[in-house]
Amino acid sequence: MMSVITARKGSAERWGPLWGKRPGDWAQCEERQAPAYEEVMRRIPVQAGQRVLDIGCGTGTFLRLVADRGGHAHGIDASEELLELARARVPAAELRAGDMQFLPYADDSFDLVTGLTSFFYADDMVKAIREAGRVARPGAPVVIEVWGRPEHDDLEAMKAVIRPFLPSRPPDAPEPPALWQPGVLEQIAAAAGLRPRSAFDFRFAAEYPDPQTLGRLMMAPAGIATLVGPEREASVRAQIVDALAPYRTARGGYRLQNEFRYLIADAV
Repeated sequence: MMSVITARKGSAERWGPLWGKRPGDWAQCEERQAPAYEEVMRRIPVQAGQRVLDIGCGTGTFLRLVADRGGHAHGIDASEELLELARARVPAAELRAGDMQFLPYADDSFDLVTGLTSFFYADDMVKAIREAGRVARPGAPVVIEVWGRPEHDDLEAMKAVIRPFLPSRPPDAPEPPALWQPGVLEQIAAAAGLRPRSAFDFRFAAEYPDPQTLGRLMMAPAGIATLVGPEREASVRAQIVDALAPYRTARGGYRLQNEFRYLIADAV
């Protein structure tokens, strides 16, 4: 029997308001992730007419690629503010606000499901990926993207500055493992009832024209500006720019290389 899981509260209640604080700045950050999204498309080409769900779709950069290839784009995100920009970017997409652990879709609904640097925001990553597998048709790929090895991530310097301000995980939430380590995503996917197919790493560079743009955009992810508060924002922004000084180019901009780890697993 087909079932529909209606939206309930989870990590979306905590993260949605934060991610929605500076949607325009986050949209510019997300656009810089296009090479990672294009790599997913290269490995799993979307065919015209296929139904694709992006979990944590943000401002719709990946869904724009889906729509450009003739796919039926569907997205869910915790932030209504980000979804507003996604609607403008991909007018034909079906977009909903909700929680990734409680997807409001019927079983076996999609030909491809993606979670691009989103699943690890769930209170329970296994449950979130199990939901992704539930709404994917049997045999359809589910793509899981996480950060790669820290030594291959130039943004680690920025993360060290903001980490003390990030919200604590719920006391009953399991501690996340080092997701970039070989075999870890495979274990999580298997625990969620998926069949791991292949894993790979992908590294690319994002560029920022000047320190002002870099500092402004680095305050957008996860509501960092809100978490640090207006009285500390200028100081934290300056600390981030200073921490990323090794990546400044001769022309005064910044070039940050970051690695991501991917697992393609099949729904069963």
